[in-house]
Amino acid sequence: MSEFDLQTPAAFDPFAEANADNSGAGSKDYVHIRIQQRNGRKSLTTVQGLNKEFSYNKILKDLKKEFCCNGTVVQDPELGQVIQLQGDQRKNVSSFLVQAGIVKKEHIKIHGF
Repeated sequence: MSEFDLQTPAAFDPFAEANADNSGAGSKDYVHIRIQQRNGRKSLTTVQGLNKEFSYNKILKDLKKEFCCNGTVVQDPELGQVIQLQGDQRKNVSSFLVQAGIVKKEHIKIHGF
């Protein structure tokens, strides 16, 4: 047996499991709550990834009434519908979504500083 007859192992894909988990029905979809800085101390809270079966306008109406802030629903070509609220409402929105039964706590990701 010469040196060149050794078999090399097949290429190993370290991301094969992650891709397989996300590529089918029943994959975990997260609701992302982010903060965007505007001018000076002004900020904007965005909520994306809610289930399509929910009415975004009704959720927005309840959020605005609950937190005494203004907001809107924006249609983004990449992300779909995104709820925008004035101010830093990340913790308030996450607790509201869990209490209303819209999203489970483990499916919420809060981003920002």
